[in-house]
Amino acid sequence: MANFSKSGVPRFAVEVYQNAYLPEGGREVNAIVTVTATGGGTSGGLPLFAAGTDAGGTGAARVHGGVRHAGVVIMVDCSGSMDYPPTKMRNARDATAAAIETVRDGVAFAVVAGTHQAAEVYPGGGRLATAGPATRAQAKEALRKLSAGGGTAIGTWLRLADRLLADADLGIRHGILLTDGRNEHESAQDLRATLDACAGRFTCDARGVGTDWEVKEVTGIASALLGTADIVADPAGLADDFTRMMEAAMGKEVADVTLRLWTPQGAQVAFVKQVAPSVADLTGRRTDSGPRTGDYPTGSWGDESRDYHVCVRVPAAEVGQEMLAARVSLVLPDPGGGAPQTLAQGLVRAVWTDDMSASTMINPQVAHYTGQAELAQVIQQGLDARKSGDADGATAKLGRAVQLASASGNEDTAKLLAKVVDVVDAATGTVRLKAKVTEADEMTLETRSTKTVRVKK
Repeated sequence: MANFSKSGVPRFAVEVYQNAYLPEGGREVNAIVTVTATGGGTSGGLPLFAAGTDAGGTGAARVHGGVRHAGVVIMVDCSGSMDYPPTKMRNARDATAAAIETVRDGVAFAVVAGTHQAAEVYPGGGRLATAGPATRAQAKEALRKLSAGGGTAIGTWLRLADRLLADADLGIRHGILLTDGRNEHESAQDLRATLDACAGRFTCDARGVGTDWEVKEVTGIASALLGTADIVADPAGLADDFTRMMEAAMGKEVADVTLRLWTPQGAQVAFVKQVAPSVADLTGRRTDSGPRTGDYPTGSWGDESRDYHVCVRVPAAEVGQEMLAARVSLVLPDPGGGAPQTLAQGLVRAVWTDDMSASTMINPQVAHYTGQAELAQVIQQGLDARKSGDADGATAKLGRAVQLASASGNEDTAKLLAKVVDVVDAATGTVRLKAKVTEADEMTLETRSTKTVRVKK
């Protein structure tokens, strides 16, 4: 247990951006919901839970009260391919050691070696160790046992991590997974079943090292478990990447936050998507939590801000009518099984008007993120077309991607696109496919295609 200053208590706030005006008979309401957690950052990865809201009762709330520990499991690919070249396994050991060094005192942790089966490397015995100078040193010493050999069955790694994290009284449960190859020793159905079983139980960041792994497998793991995905094309960069990942994990203070959406009688939720810092469709992850109310998982939070695009179809109405189209709340379950805490709340409105200039105006935030979601989609479609030999289709889709990236100021994605196409005119999306593209550049673009930028101020 540890003591926490009030400055380390996170505060949640919700802001809603929308054009509430609809033409007579209009039904579709779009809003960008910005959720911001601030004032934390001092708990060292130990989450805080509480009851009650701030004095205002709506809009924002502090999370305070009893403390429960965080836990993290590092899963390292030790399949035979990690020995080609031999430096890859050494880089993985060094990266894992760097991550262990970043685990803060009091956090529970373990290391798992993954092949066609999963094995505990440290501490063993189906348990987690508590981080401190002695256990960190022991864990780094245990890494000497890591050697390459065997196949790849990622589902077994995740199930072991789930068992280890489930056996302790943890508030934050997090995994870090490294692979260098395709998941060849279990079926796609088995991996899917594992992800379904682990979803909501712990979050997981996934990294592919080198260029022999499958992008959709790694991004699918991160998406299902509400983590991040990325490529580390050069194994020499693993230590820095693992350190950053672990630092981010140590900054998480509140787990299992859900976005709760209430809609009125006759209304339907068209979709709910996270749109910043990356695109993730949450629509299919809804769980009903009451009459006309559904919860969408958002995972763990530290000091950060995220944007969500909510689209609701409401019953058509006449000019002059107004209604509450949706109530958006951030909700934290009570660890003791009591009533959940509402952390913050925002309202989405619908107002019917005969003023055409008002009803046709597109909110800048909605327009921006609609473009960012399309950007992620056309990059995927363009790369798929390129792989299948459809040069015209690839040129059209990737040209549209260049146009969207330029218009939205997404410079990082624009730079990645420029490694796959020659840009003739970014404003019109005129491009030519490059004759030669390295596998690493193509995989980097695909892996990072969902990363977005915030609205320009």
